[in-house]
Amino acid sequence: MKYPKGYVFELMAKGGPTDVRESYFMEAIDEMMRARVLCAKANAKMPNDPTYVEELEELFGRKLDDVRILTPFICDFGNRVKMGKGVFINHSAILSASGGIEFEDGVQVAPGVRIATINHDFNERHTKYTYGKVTIKKNAWIGMNVTICPGVTIGENAIVAAGAVVTKDVAPNTIVGGNPAKFIKSI
Repeated sequence: MKYPKGYVFELMAKGGPTDVRESYFMEAIDEMMRARVLCAKANAKMPNDPTYVEELEELFGRKLDDVRILTPFICDFGNRVKMGKGVFINHSAILSASGGIEFEDGVQVAPGVRIATINHDFNERHTKYTYGKVTIKKNAWIGMNVTICPGVTIGENAIVAAGAVVTKDVAPNTIVGGNPAKFIKSI
């Protein structure tokens, strides 16, 4: 069957499923390889070499003059990430972004954060995937070594404490922490 260009990304945006055995999935593999190569090139440069940003700008298809990302940095689908102004992503972040990630204005991300937007189908885990977009709202702060699971929204001004595993939405103006992350207090 012939699929239109971008079909796999439409499926990802809808939550899937996608099937690696279908011809449309090749476009996803191409984007994943493009992203991995660009991240490897950025990570291969010395941290004080400002030209590493050029690879990240190509990865995301936008100028990063209003965003700061420190290396090392890994992202597998640059075309599925949106960033507002004033976003800061500290070193050692891993973005598994096929399901889509949106960082709104002023988001702060500490070192070692992992964001997942993809999951394996329970019954066909080697061939089918499902997706859930992660949205991090304006001025949220994500602490060191936090893991954010597919489909989660972090509310405006929220703080996620270091080491938390976020499996559910986080309300605006709250602090959460733990595994799984739970409400600690309102701000």
